[in-house]
Amino acid sequence: MTTQTEESRISIEQRGHLLLIGLNRPAKRNAFDRQMLDELAMAYAQLQDSDDVRCGVLFAEGEMFTAGLDLAALAPTIASSGEFSYPENSIDPLNLYGDRTRTKPIVAAVQGKCLTVGIELLLATDVRIASENATFAQIEIKRGIFPFGGATLRFPEVAGWGNAMRWLLTGDEFDAAEALRIGLVQEVVEHGKQIDKAIEIATRIAAQAPLGVRATIESARKLQREGFDAAASDLMPQVLKLFKTEDAREGVQSFVERRDGNFTGR
Repeated sequence: MTTQTEESRISIEQRGHLLLIGLNRPAKRNAFDRQMLDELAMAYAQLQDSDDVRCGVLFAEGEMFTAGLDLAALAPTIASSGEFSYPENSIDPLNLYGDRTRTKPIVAAVQGKCLTVGIELLLATDVRIASENATFAQIEIKRGIFPFGGATLRFPEVAGWGNAMRWLLTGDEFDAAEALRIGLVQEVVEHGKQIDKAIEIATRIAAQAPLGVRATIESARKLQREGFDAAASDLMPQVLKLFKTEDAREGVQSFVERRDGNFTGR
């Protein structure tokens, strides 16, 4: 199932248990205007709310991932309102604003240039694959502002303080090899194969027990939000809930029978 109109900025295709979400404004270098942000937020809500979808794949049409925010279109709105709002019932793809949070995983595939909010979108996903031609730059510092989509919060956590500040404070461009070294991406592949690799990994994730996948993400995020002690105290209560599910029983049975589990999310 593919959802797209001629005016769409985001393409959506359901492929089995996967939802493929594409940045689809290549004529404008996939730069984000208000419509594109809103459509992406609604696509994330579709991922979250579709019972038969277990994992998302975020990718981009065209030669580059994104040129970042379309500041000419967005700066006046942001400066006047002082907020970054999204449509009702949608999910902020930056995982910063609103009262809904994505709990299903997303694997991202990136190629070409990935600027500003593109890096922040990647940092808010779970697994990231880069084409060997990908380059990255967080250039807000060169525009008189600073990254306000989560890079200052997540980049130091992912890459370490020094590695993050090397790029956040200079706005310099770095390549896929450096992105791999500092942990921004998890794998670099031949150009043109990044989406296939992301789909391969997403398919492997989708084959696992959905409730276990969700609990894994929620546990790691609890650590980020509330600290080690709060996350540790929640481990046993959460796993005891999972032990009572059909998927846990299937997991034990598949272990005994030495086969892959057939999980239903119940």
